[in-house]
Amino acid sequence: MALERIWLDVPFAEKDAAKAGGARWDGTARRWYAPRAGMADLERWTPGADIPELLPGEDRSLGSGLFVDLVPSSCWFTNVRSCVVQKDWDRLRRMIYDRAGNRCEACGAGQEREAKRWLEAHERWTYDDATQVQTLKRLICLCTDCHTVTHFGFAQIRGLAPQARTHLMKVTKMTGAQADLHIASAFNLWQDRSRITWTLDLSMLTDVGITLAPPPDAAARADVARRTLAGEAGAGPSSGLPRQSGANARTDARRSW
Repeated sequence: MALERIWLDVPFAEKDAAKAGGARWDGTARRWYAPRAGMADLERWTPGADIPELLPGEDRSLGSGLFVDLVPSSCWFTNVRSCVVQKDWDRLRRMIYDRAGNRCEACGAGQEREAKRWLEAHERWTYDDATQVQTLKRLICLCTDCHTVTHFGFAQIRGLAPQARTHLMKVTKMTGAQADLHIASAFNLWQDRSRITWTLDLSMLTDVGITLAPPPDAAARADVARRTLAGEAGAGPSSGLPRQSGANARTDARRSW
């Protein structure tokens, strides 16, 4: 007899507590569930309402395809995952993967454990120079390889730039010269945008009841990022990392998103 699936929203940090309370893991759905109704120890993980597939104001055509998409230095630590409480982040991520059919929206690949290729969520932003507002306008599902290309600065920090460049060429059919020009242009744009301390507009999320966690103060982000980047590179905080190498290196480092 098949087990009943009463789905739960369990943040990663609370998985051991949920397991101890009787929750079980469905590897196919990548989600915890209660095997029967009425398990009081699991009530705190009762799921919230489903998030709509099209978020308010979302532009699903923005930034299609694969390209290097560096985040300004004032926003290194303000990716969507860092700004959303964990329980809501899991709900949001699940919606992103489901609506993409559990395939990368850039190259079409699926998750493959043997190849260490996972599905991860990535945000697309618009930038208003006049108001200095950075607005979240789209969330997409990318595979690990495409996400590495997108965050090319982090790829450089981890020594993965050659692989990222090769994957960029494979997916986009760029020549080597075209890929190098594209990467250089992305860093030039990053330098221009990094001169501004951007204010984030995440109303696309709050309008559907997503609870935000307060991000670090914008003025303090650059210093925190420099110190963290230095640690990632195996150097001291004063080692002086190349600015291009650290362009957006930690923007996505902690998401398996």
